[in-house]
Amino acid sequence: MGLRLFTVAAMVLLLSAGHLQLSGAQVTCDPVQLSWCLQSIVSNMPPTAECCQKLKAQEPCLCRATSDPTFGGYMRLPGAGAVCAACNVTFPYCH
Repeated sequence: MGLRLFTVAAMVLLLSAGHLQLSGAQVTCDPVQLSWCLQSIVSNMPPTAECCQKLKAQEPCLCRATSDPTFGGYMRLPGAGAVCAACNVTFPYCH
C-alpha cells in the first residue's frame, strides 16, 4: 500500500508540469486531472465521482495522455480501460 501511495504522489508531482493547451478545441489538456483516477487504475477500485468528472473533461486529450512518457504507462494498464468503461468514457485507441 505504501508503494502505491508513493507512486500516486510521485505521479501528481511529475504531471504538474504537463499542462497543455489544444488550439481551437477549447479544451485544456491537463494530465494532472487524471491523477484523480490513478488509485482506481492501479488497484481496480471503482472510480469516484470526481475521477469520472475529470476523466470526461479530459476525454479529448486521452490519446495525448496515452503517449505521454510520464502518464502513458498508467493508461496502458488494464485498469485504465475498466475505469473508462465505469465512467462511460471511450477508451482511446490511438495510433
